[in-house]
Amino acid sequence: MLETTIAAIRPADEPAMAAARELQGRLTKPAGSLGALEELSVRLAGLAGHCPPPLPEPAAVAIFAGDHGVHAQGVTPWPQEVTAQMIGNFLAGGAVVNAFARQAGASVTVVDVGVATPLPVASALPVASPSEQAAGAPPTRDVPRLVAANVRRGTRDLAVTAALTRDEVRSAVETGIRVAGDLIDGGAGILLTGDMGIGNTTPAAALIAAFAGIDPAETTGRGTGVDDPTYARKVDVVRAALRRHTPDPADPLGVLAAVGGLEHAALAGLILGAAARRTPVLLDGVIAVSAALAAAAFAPYAVAAMVAGHRSAEPGATVALRRLGLEPLIDLGLRLGEGTGALLALPVVTGAVRVLHEVATFDSAGVAEK
Repeated sequence: MLETTIAAIRPADEPAMAAARELQGRLTKPAGSLGALEELSVRLAGLAGHCPPPLPEPAAVAIFAGDHGVHAQGVTPWPQEVTAQMIGNFLAGGAVVNAFARQAGASVTVVDVGVATPLPVASALPVASPSEQAAGAPPTRDVPRLVAANVRRGTRDLAVTAALTRDEVRSAVETGIRVAGDLIDGGAGILLTGDMGIGNTTPAAALIAAFAGIDPAETTGRGTGVDDPTYARKVDVVRAALRRHTPDPADPLGVLAAVGGLEHAALAGLILGAAARRTPVLLDGVIAVSAALAAAAFAPYAVAAMVAGHRSAEPGATVALRRLGLEPLIDLGLRLGEGTGALLALPVVTGAVRVLHEVATFDSAGVAEK
């Protein structure tokens, strides 16, 4: 599945992009007056292969959840059980991502790809049955859905050994590809990345440092807001792990196996699956952009499907976005994850495309040009 998905990813369509630029120049506004929105509309036309591109709706948030063996190194003060507890909160509709998703009219799908502790799921909660999962039953707009796709109960400790085997990484990546296909087949016009995993900014920092080839001090942030001693320990853990494993950035499967997380791998798969279907992916924060680096290493043309929703306060996010050549749409100092920043940026993406659909040209409106 991974190889066939990669083979299906093609570069942006240059004629469609040229048509979008030409149309932007004929709309009833000064040329360039919509700033970054104009180039975003051009990129989305190139992804779709025609101008104007389809409106990016409805939106579907996919939250991939996993736990991390590196938690044992004291890189976060939060107990690992919070991952499973927050999944219960997502399914009950009580998290920030749920509030923003309701505002945006987006569906929420939670995917257990590597949670360590049993999930607090009661029969009353909206969990997809195995038959529904196999059929790719789409979530409703207002009821979160849980997909059980656990590869293993948390990663191994990357400070001691490789976090995952190559086969485990492949399973997680292909889970993300399947989820992308299910959501698109269910009608989604844009996918939004979400994540949950206590300690997951540590593997994210390691992934970004590995793919960017820079010191972990430039990619490691404070995550949930750790104190100075914990932050210093976190940087040391990432630096030591990279020295131990020496991951090769030309081998994304190997990099993810050495220092990644199951949710990072699955998010890379989601991006690849969407790119193969020429569907945009709105990236959230540092976990998503670390996964996007892996996706780009698998398939460089996958970047055409990526839209940077926001600039996370985590320093590694800016490093990764620069490496991908992406400019974030908003910058609010967010560092929550879950998909919250992507959801806040969603109206910007929709607006960029709606302009091409609905704004009159100078000729059609009878407005004189300069």
